[in-house]
Amino acid sequence: QAQLMESGGASVQVGGSLRLTCQASGNAANTDCMAWFRETRNGREGVARIDRDGSTHYPNNYPNTGQGRFTISKDSAKNILYLQMNRLEPGDTGMYICAAGNIGWATCEYAYYGQGTQVTVSS
Repeated sequence: QAQLMESGGASVQVGGSLRLTCQASGNAANTDCMAWFRETRNGREGVARIDRDGSTHYPNNYPNTGQGRFTISKDSAKNILYLQMNRLEPGDTGMYICAAGNIGWATCEYAYYGQGTQVTVSS
């Protein structure tokens, strides 16, 4: 049975850091790509993605991730996905959801999602 289980979310102050963890099992542990999404009442948006070859992708429309505030990584031997989050801002608040899938025509097609872990950043 495919499963993704997130942990590491917490309530932190502005400027703080968190490391999110996603443990993959079953079919979810053998996929081409994994990613973190952030879900708020405005919807779900991609935060970072990492592919089987280790290449990483950060969407241009997510503020400041391209400047190194967030870093996605994985431990393939343990089937664990990480998201290191630094210099947290109130706008980073949301439910962070781990996803896994396979490369389709031009991007990752996600087939598995976790339940999420809540991150709340307060000033």
